[in-house]
Amino acid sequence: MERRKGNALKRSLAFACVFWVMVAGSLGAETITHTDKTGRAVNIPVPVNRVVDYQTIELIPALDIWDKIVGIGTWAYENDLMRATMPDIEKIIPPVAGSGGDLNMEFLLKLKPDLVIIASSKTESIRFMEANGISVLAVFPYNLKELYDVIRLHGRLFEKAQKVEASIAAMESIFNLITDRVSKIQDREKKKVLWLGGKPTSVACGIGITNDVIRLVGGINPASSIIQGYGFADVSLEQIVVWNPDVIFISGYTSCTAQDILANPQWRFIKAVKEGKVYKGPARWSTWSPRLAPIALWAVMKIYPESFKDVDFERVADGFFMKTYGIPYTKITRIDN
Repeated sequence: MERRKGNALKRSLAFACVFWVMVAGSLGAETITHTDKTGRAVNIPVPVNRVVDYQTIELIPALDIWDKIVGIGTWAYENDLMRATMPDIEKIIPPVAGSGGDLNMEFLLKLKPDLVIIASSKTESIRFMEANGISVLAVFPYNLKELYDVIRLHGRLFEKAQKVEASIAAMESIFNLITDRVSKIQDREKKKVLWLGGKPTSVACGIGITNDVIRLVGGINPASSIIQGYGFADVSLEQIVVWNPDVIFISGYTSCTAQDILANPQWRFIKAVKEGKVYKGPARWSTWSPRLAPIALWAVMKIYPESFKDVDFERVADGFFMKTYGIPYTKITRIDN
């Protein structure tokens, strides 16, 4: 009888242990319900452990989440920051996922991701993945606040809140340096700044992160009244002549160079061209990234050089890269400044 009681007690204790382990596991589990840029409510169990990231790739080295990424877009393998932080990237993330606009669905299904992160502009790809049972998070930050929201969302998804806040603090340090100085510039002295996109007559308009950067650096965006699309709008060259910008920036991902604009006789009457103030941005740098901060510093030093003549860009950038990515600025493709 005593032996039976002892066995029964052991079984009861074993059941109780299993029960409380299950309860503790369920209490520790969390599901985030996030309304993404397409308006879909996406339920995401966290932390995510198998992610295909087509869009926010520069957050991978910033948050040190290489072990959580099973696929990235093809263009990510050409990114200088990804290469600098993970030289043998193909060995840990095989290049099989395709790109956001040209999915390799066969391999994507084999990867069995918990989540795919993609730009909300890739509507057909999003529908296709959802139809195949893949959980998709669509992002497209239109301004700096939304970029911070996207970065902080990644902190929740990967349980990296501390690293996220460290990255944002590093960004804020540079932004504060910029705003402190441009706040002293009189309105009548502020420059008209035009930022060109995929082609010379595609301009950053009043929606998008680039417009936010122009405002942050104390510039006036003559195209800000145009609210359409995903941040850039096509206009006529005649309109650009009428705007007569003081400074022109060219997005780094385009084939157009500063010399192309400076040597084009159709642009010769524009003030920025006459004064040689046309600059090509960094080729591989993403603006959906903490690297937006040094991009903004580089831009403002071109627009208002006198206000920043004592600032050593490379020293500031080096400190930023060490804090955010653990590598010096000199290890990646540097901006021509």
